[in-house]
This record gives sequence, structure tokens and C-alpha cells, in this order.
Amino acid sequence: MSSDLKMKHNTRADQATQRDPSNAGKGAERVARGFAHAFGDEPVWTVQAPGRVNLIGEHTDYNDGFVLPMAIDRGVWIAFRPRADRHIRLDSLDYRQSIEFDLNSLRHGGAAWGEYAKAVAWVLQAEGHPLRGWEGVMSGEVPVGAGLSSSAALELATARALALASDIAWDAPAMARVAQRAENEWVGVACGIMDQLASACGLAQHALLIDCRSLEIKPVLLPESMSVLVLDTGTRRGLVTSAYNRRREECQAGAQAFGVSSLRDLTRDVFAAGEARLDPVVRRRVRHVLSENARTLSAVQALRDQNMGQVGRLMAESHVSLRDDHEVSSPALDAMVEIASAQPGCWGARMTGAGFGGCAVALVESESAQVAGQAIASAYQERMKRQPSVYVCRAADGAGVLPG
Repeated sequence: MSSDLKMKHNTRADQATQRDPSNAGKGAERVARGFAHAFGDEPVWTVQAPGRVNLIGEHTDYNDGFVLPMAIDRGVWIAFRPRADRHIRLDSLDYRQSIEFDLNSLRHGGAAWGEYAKAVAWVLQAEGHPLRGWEGVMSGEVPVGAGLSSSAALELATARALALASDIAWDAPAMARVAQRAENEWVGVACGIMDQLASACGLAQHALLIDCRSLEIKPVLLPESMSVLVLDTGTRRGLVTSAYNRRREECQAGAQAFGVSSLRDLTRDVFAAGEARLDPVVRRRVRHVLSENARTLSAVQALRDQNMGQVGRLMAESHVSLRDDHEVSSPALDAMVEIASAQPGCWGARMTGAGFGGCAVALVESESAQVAGQAIASAYQERMKRQPSVYVCRAADGAGVLPG
């Protein structure tokens, strides 16, 4: 989970279902034009990092559990050039704002989105990396606050830029940990590692089974017959001020009650024997995490077997658990999941991300994706009187340097 920083949200009221297979090229062109306008020259490098959608395994990452995200073909791009000093300037085309900071004196303050860039620089320096300055232009196409990890995308794009400018060897899992620490310690969101690992280590045509304790990553090939619909309800939340950190504290209380370091170490049999002594709220939180870990591993096997009916059933169970036991859904998310699940060609749907607003995800037959997306958007708008956005997404590679 992440804080999903408030980047520009590209909702198109006249086209609810969207797919753009050339997003990366357009993003690179956009920041190159922006760079030329701002600095009168061509950039030396362009980097990108994707957002992510989590197929199943929610609120398990900070409990050392299992998650199954995939990087998506929507991300953050930065075009930049090195400087001779230790000063960084980054212009956001989406916000029409600039941030500037000196690597010798990093301080909080300024544009909120800029804190994520400063945070990554702060962690890299704290871990002993000498950094050099650069100046660049940024743009993103990850819907904001939607549970698709716009913050992780910005963090990893910034890390890529800092690594290039400073001749730091790129180690994707290590940079994911840097970005997580940046969000935990500088931004103040107690997120797990899932978002950053997915953005750093994504693999085209694959989801990633991530063990959030060992950080072992196993690619899971997605069926060619399957499309992923990201269903944006148009509702938003901010994790820093939401109940996200409280959910984490409740899970920690559950682990402490059973004398384990995290809920990963609690078996379902031990929980069943001792759940009656737990506070009712904590009991529900623990029940969700234990059952969600089991569902995630079952879903991986079902995907490998191409048993899409079973995958869909597990997604439905996940949503009910998130709604009733973890209590992180919302009327908008519940409506979106119900509408999507009723569509022909839809195997399953669930809320995705931290919850309290944002997106749901649905797995549908590829041949039905566009029709299903349009039907879902229409039915949701009629029921909720709110304009949604539906994105047909594909699994993408992780943070990288674009050829130039």
C-alpha cells in the first residue's frame, strides 16, 4: 500500500474505457517536449517507473504475507540532464509546479508531491551513496489516490534518475527498499514493500508473487485470454490521514496477543483456538490477514492451472473479507465490484489497494474487455451518479531507462 500522491488524474468524461498501448512512447515524448520548453535543449536521459494493480493479497504486505501485484502500462516519466553541483530541480507538467532542493541541506516543505523525490534522495544519502545534482521534467498517467501506487511510481522514477546521474548501480529490489524507507520515514506512511517492489521489478505479461518477508519474487504468467480492467470509482482518500496506519496497529496488536512477531507466523489453527480472547475488531483484522494469505497462494495455483473460475471465486471472497473483516471498502467500491461481477465474460472482481476509495480490479475474457468496461462504466454512473474511469491494462516491465 502507498500514499498515492496527488498527481494529475486523467479522467475522460467522454471515454470511460481507455487503453493506450503506446503510453510509454507518449509519456517520453511529453516530458521531452516539456524539457525542451523549460531548458532549451534535449534531455540526456529519460526514465520511467510504472504504477501497479494488486490482483489479490491486500493488507498482507505489512504483515510479512503474500501479495500478487502486476506493474501496469501507466507510469511516471522524468526527462533530465546532470548538473555540475548538488542542486536538483524538477518541474511537474501535471501540477505546473517546480521543486528545487539542495542535496547538502534536505528539509521538509514545499509542494507535497516533491516530498517523495526528496525522500528518496535523503535515504540514498543516509545509506552512503554520494549523489549529484540534476534538473528535469516529470509527468505521470497513474490515476491519483486510486490505489494504483502513483507514489511508488514517482519514488522509483526518482531513484532511477538519481542512480543514473550519480553512477549508482541499479539493483531493483534494493531500490524498492530505499523507496519504502523513504515513504515510511520521510513521508510518514507506514506502507509495506509491495508497491515499490512491483514498480521496480515488474515483468511484462506476468504478475509477481511476492513474499513480503523474504522479498522472494516469483513471476506468474498471466493467461493470454485474460484482460485486466482497472475500475476507478472516482472517489479518493489520503492514507496519511486515513485509517491505514490504524489497521497496521490493529494487526500488530493481534500478533502481540499471540506472542508472534507478525501475523505471518500465526497459523489458522492457533488463531481458531485463541480468537475468543481477542478484542472483536482485532479479531476481524487477524481473520482477514490469515484468510487473505491463503487465498493469494490459492489464486497463484489457479492462475497457473488457468482455472479462471477459481480465481474469480477467490477474488470475490477477498472483497467480502476486506469489506467485512478489514473494513476498508466503501459504498462506491462495493457497487463497482457488484456491477463488474455481473458482466458476461467477467471471472471475478474485488477492491484493490488500501481501500476507503479508489479502484477495483476485474479479470475478464480479453474478447469481452472493451464491451464489459463500457457496460460497467455506464451502470456505475447510473447507480452512483459519478463518472468512473475504466482502464484496460496490461502487465508491464518495472522501472527503466528509455532508449534515447
